[in-house]
Amino acid sequence: MTVQTNEQLQDELDALNAQITKQGSAVRELKKAGDADAVAEAVAKLQALKINAAEMGKSLVSDEPEFNRKAFDELVLRKMFVVPSFEIHGGVKGLFDLGPPACSLKAAMIDLWRKHFVLAESMLEMECTCLTPEAVLKTSGHVDRFTDLMVKDPQTAECFRADKLLEDAIDSLLEANPTMPVEEREDHLRIQRQADAFSPTELDELLIKYDCKGPSGEAYTPSFPFNLMFKTSIGPEGTSVGYLRPETAQGLFVNYRRLLDLNAGKMPFAAAQIGLGFRNEIAPRSGLLRVREFCMGEIEHFVNPKDKSHPNFKSVTDKELVLFGRDDQLGSGKTKTIACGEAVESGLINNETLAYFMARTQLYMEKIGMDPQRLRFRQHLATEMAHYAADCWDLEIKSSYGWQECVGHADRACYDLEVHSRATKTSMVATQKVDPPQEMEVAKLKFDRKLLGQAFKGDQRVVSGMLESLAESWTDFEPIATKLENDGKTTVEGFEITKEMMTWTKQKKTVHEIKFTPSVIEPSFGMGRILYSLLEHSFYQRESDEQRVVMRFTPQVAPEKCAVLPISSNPECNEIVDDIARDLMDSDLATRVDKSTAAIGRRYSRSDELGIPFAVTVDFDTLNDGTVTLRERDSTVQVRLPKNDINYLLFQIVHSRMTWEDVMKKYPVVSTGDDTEVAAEDAVTVVEQTSRGAFRRPAQPK
Repeated sequence: MTVQTNEQLQDELDALNAQITKQGSAVRELKKAGDADAVAEAVAKLQALKINAAEMGKSLVSDEPEFNRKAFDELVLRKMFVVPSFEIHGGVKGLFDLGPPACSLKAAMIDLWRKHFVLAESMLEMECTCLTPEAVLKTSGHVDRFTDLMVKDPQTAECFRADKLLEDAIDSLLEANPTMPVEEREDHLRIQRQADAFSPTELDELLIKYDCKGPSGEAYTPSFPFNLMFKTSIGPEGTSVGYLRPETAQGLFVNYRRLLDLNAGKMPFAAAQIGLGFRNEIAPRSGLLRVREFCMGEIEHFVNPKDKSHPNFKSVTDKELVLFGRDDQLGSGKTKTIACGEAVESGLINNETLAYFMARTQLYMEKIGMDPQRLRFRQHLATEMAHYAADCWDLEIKSSYGWQECVGHADRACYDLEVHSRATKTSMVATQKVDPPQEMEVAKLKFDRKLLGQAFKGDQRVVSGMLESLAESWTDFEPIATKLENDGKTTVEGFEITKEMMTWTKQKKTVHEIKFTPSVIEPSFGMGRILYSLLEHSFYQRESDEQRVVMRFTPQVAPEKCAVLPISSNPECNEIVDDIARDLMDSDLATRVDKSTAAIGRRYSRSDELGIPFAVTVDFDTLNDGTVTLRERDSTVQVRLPKNDINYLLFQIVHSRMTWEDVMKKYPVVSTGDDTEVAAEDAVTVVEQTSRGAFRRPAQPK
């Protein structure tokens, strides 16, 4: 009997996961087609594949330490990184409060996001209102799209997701009847597998069949669509419907014309916004990964749809990304590491601008301290993409909950501006000079305004403007002309055009400028998910003592940069402590002073739990020669230096102008660490190993 190696098992599991992805895609297509029998058969096959994958996963031997969720959760709550909202009143699912350290961490992340994207790319930043009129979200599709079927308990008025109730009822039935005949069990499972595909009427009948009743003991009300947006009214009359925005993008789209004018009409350009979004999640779960109120950072990069190059792309062509393309998801099941330039050249990533922002996102994640080995970009499958999208990649971060989408990168084509243009009869075009002027083939149009008015009424100008925009290039207009000649009619952007509505001639024209509706490349950051992932990636336990837990925040984003500790309660020591802390705070370096009577090692541990990267200790030698010790958190190595040098050194390190290794080369090492017994001359090696992860890394999920 041949014993498979761990690597061989992993290869087989990757291939099996690819089959699962492919089958899942097939199920989505069948559900759209509405063939219930085919859906049931496909879902059964999908479940069998998942069972096989789960069994195979049990055989894998992981070389990674198991994530200690109990210790992590205890630290996050005890140090008040994140706490349940309204806890003393019983709390509300999906709502959390950020405590002081997480507030500082989030603020530092956002500050770095602004510097890395908005300032570095000269983006136009806005802050739009969270209240959005219904007309805007009706136009964008959110009013119709964000729905699930719900039912109510008639007595308590409590709401429940209908398909989930049906699935739970069937689970309970099967558990209560373990000797049920196989065929009958299969019939129940077939219904369970299609729970999210039934119509409201079908779901209602099945809830009655399976005797589903509410907490009051009465049958549920008929199912109804539930929109995941928070609905409200604007104004005292209560007649103007509004919603708390489910995303921040729409505010940028509706302000496009003003942003273009502010940018002196220059293309391409990018607008950005960071702020709150709201979604009334039915079943919030996984901590900060699925909540009802969340912070988003969104960028809308407006670009000529025929030229999606990026002027700064050369700066990232050699940056390697871990890509999980759709072919790999459906084939080998393995990711590939590839340089951005090669990915665009091969067509794996659709265009330079999309790849540029993916690379910039990777660099941002590395800068805030995310573990690069737990980052990947997954391409949307054809069945996942919106009909208007050209390409979509999600940055996924691995945590104890598995791979989670945290940043979406979408080439949304011209869809957003076009729908708002059509709904408001507002021009959303841009112009770009042609230098030198070029002779091009165009279509000269002549409209029958009476027929256009009869057919489109108030949309007449929108239709004629759209056709004139396409006529700027004969290449764009020729398919329309061919269709009208052959069939007498065609559909353009949802409007049916007939041959009688216009005439056209092909002409040559010297073009000085071109008009176009911009395409939009959109990176969308879920800051709450990134914050949670960073907490997990930063958490670890010391090898010498697993009770000593640490948050490995980088100095750039650490909530507090330094702890200042007196070795005793001597008034002279305390005065020096206060002077050092005051100087650091004056340089905008958040500082914690701990004058408690706890042992110095215990106070070091307290600062480690908060992720404070450095600790200054004032001792009796300080009173004699003005020197202090400076301790680095992860290696626990300490150096001796003049207290007047502390401010400058920490400022340089926090702003990435100096490293801890530079400090150790300049000042004598006096201690090589609380947990690691090595010779003083090996202190640099200790720190280098720590930075590479030779010491205990944050635990990774299996």
